[in-house]
Amino acid sequence: MSLNSFQEAVDYLYSSLPVFHRQGPAAYKADIGNISRLMEFAGDPHKDNIQFIHVAGTNGKGSVSHLLAAYIRATGKRCGLYTSPHYFDIRERIKIDGELISEIDFTALLNFYLPVIQEIQPSFFEIICAMAFSYFHQQKVDFAIIEVGMGGRLDSTNILRPVCSVITNISLDHTAFLGKTPAEIAVEKAGIIKQGIPVLIGERQIETEDVFEAKAKELDAPLYFADSIVRVSKNSDNTNSGLYNINFQKDSNTITVSTRLNAGYQLKNIRTFSAVVFVLDKYKILPYNSEFFRIALEEVHSLTNFIGRWQLIHNSPRVIVDSAHNLAGIQELIKQLSSMKYAKVYIIFGTVDDKDVRPILDILPAEGNYIWTQAEIPRAMKAEKLAELGVLSGLSGSIITPVYLAVSSALTSASPDDLILVCGSIFVVGELLANKQFSPFKL
Repeated sequence: MSLNSFQEAVDYLYSSLPVFHRQGPAAYKADIGNISRLMEFAGDPHKDNIQFIHVAGTNGKGSVSHLLAAYIRATGKRCGLYTSPHYFDIRERIKIDGELISEIDFTALLNFYLPVIQEIQPSFFEIICAMAFSYFHQQKVDFAIIEVGMGGRLDSTNILRPVCSVITNISLDHTAFLGKTPAEIAVEKAGIIKQGIPVLIGERQIETEDVFEAKAKELDAPLYFADSIVRVSKNSDNTNSGLYNINFQKDSNTITVSTRLNAGYQLKNIRTFSAVVFVLDKYKILPYNSEFFRIALEEVHSLTNFIGRWQLIHNSPRVIVDSAHNLAGIQELIKQLSSMKYAKVYIIFGTVDDKDVRPILDILPAEGNYIWTQAEIPRAMKAEKLAELGVLSGLSGSIITPVYLAVSSALTSASPDDLILVCGSIFVVGELLANKQFSPFKL
């Protein structure tokens, strides 16, 4: 069997392998046995001389990973980036220096793995992860930023040995797999900590601090908390950019940077990124350079093809998309929303059916004009069900699908000084961005 085109490759992956982001829990495999066999088949490309940075956490993984990739690229080093899930193009998961893997290379790599795929039947995530390791090996990258898919301890990415481990934060998400409390989830995330390898915790939390300290001590891994290394404050912001003051505590100088990462929750991610840069310098992995640091923050979107996080895609009225999808992420989103000025806000919301969405609906602003929608994936919660749950939380609205029609309807009703927010699921955001009318690259 051979796949003759990129479309054939994509069709094969979706039709033949368990896909968590479409099917949910039924597709999840909690072990590293399959990825180990895939790596053995490929000659262990993950054991190359690549300097891996492994990034786990509940929220902020994508932003921190893209910032690190932007910084490494700015230094002139060749940098791979593996993230998940994707918004609208499967190739978003595997990038080098901001460029998506080519359709030809993607298809060739999948063809290479076909014999062992048919033998061991890995999940969608496992085979894409293996393809990323092989691609970064083939392309001889200097660094690779690897974002954990879920958890950490049993995640397929955890087969690698990094030069630095990063855990952004802990909150309740995927509790059916990772644990019911922050401490239980932290145990799973701490599974990426390796013997003797420095680890950076992005957010100090009383419920999880002891877990990380115990695991780091057990493995003799130097442990750092971002708030002990760097202070970050937000000076001002508007819809398009935010101005941040960054002060490394070993240095009295303050760096002031304007970046399009202007949502309030990005302050934590910028702090985590800055602290990782400090650790990379301390261990002589990558010398600190203030100019490259500034470039990474100012140009992260263009350097890494970064989309989907508090992203303005339309003006007058403003349409902003954000892929926050769990309780902690939505709480941060609401904080950002409350800091903005607008006449009316239209909230277009969709989610997945295996999520307990009631706690999220309970905190959404009552004054919003709601449009309930759903992504065109099997895992999506029906918009009608979501509307019923919304009523229980005191939220009423209309039902419009597909997503682009929901946004088009809001645009028809909204005045120029209104705000339209699209959120609730990366799949809702991705489906919208896939529509040419709402391309993220036209502003």
